[in-house]
Formats: sequence, C-alpha cells, structure tokens
Amino acid sequence: MGKYGKAAIRAQELLTVNRKLEPVSAWNRAVNEVFPNSPLSREKSCPRGAFLGLCSDGLVSGVPSGEYTLSKDNRRYAREAVKLLRKAPSLADKPDEVWKEIMRGEAKSENSQMDVAISLWQAGAISKNDV
Repeated sequence: MGKYGKAAIRAQELLTVNRKLEPVSAWNRAVNEVFPNSPLSREKSCPRGAFLGLCSDGLVSGVPSGEYTLSKDNRRYAREAVKLLRKAPSLADKPDEVWKEIMRGEAKSENSQMDVAISLWQAGAISKNDV
C-alpha cells in the first residue's frame, strides 16, 4: 500500500467517526497527515479524484453518494477498478493488471488511482452498493 492508499483509508476513517465531515475535508485532513512536508503531494489531483469519485458513487463505506468531485476520468478509473475487484478479488495483488484492463490498450500512466481504490478494497472500506 502506497501513501495515497493510506490517505484514502485515513479519510474514510475520519468520515466514519465524524458523519458531518465532507469527503473533500476528510481527504484534505488525511493528506495533511500523510504528507506533512509536501504541498505538491497533498495537491495531487489524480488520487484525490479517485477517492472523491468513489465517495460520489456511494462506494466508500459510510459515505452517502453525492457530488464531491468534478473529475470524470479519475472517478471512472476508480469505479472500474472496484468493478474488476468484485469480479476477480485476486486482482488486488496486481494493480498493473487492473490498470491495463481499465485502459483497454490506451497508453496512459497510472497516477495513484489504483493505490486508492485497491487500498480501500483491501481495508474492507468499499461498500456493497452497485457500481
């Protein structure tokens, strides 16, 4: 698990403890904890969009669906990762394969979206809601 996966899990924990906290605020608090000395890492949009996209889709346990991000691509990548993990849970150990399947031949580099989705999956923080 990478640092953005840790941030995603921490953000979900914060949301579970404080139901009034918005997902954006939880993410910001979590990345501040995980990256205290790296403003650029805290501002990275791809993992943020993946986490907030999963929240938007109602896929993060304890978080009601809503519109928490404008990111379409990162939201879709994370949602597709959850779909794949539900079909084949063993893919959680193969993030590169998950990414390759999502991209369907498109040459694009993964940018911590899989770390977010897979870490939440492995932590049991993905809800049972349909994708």
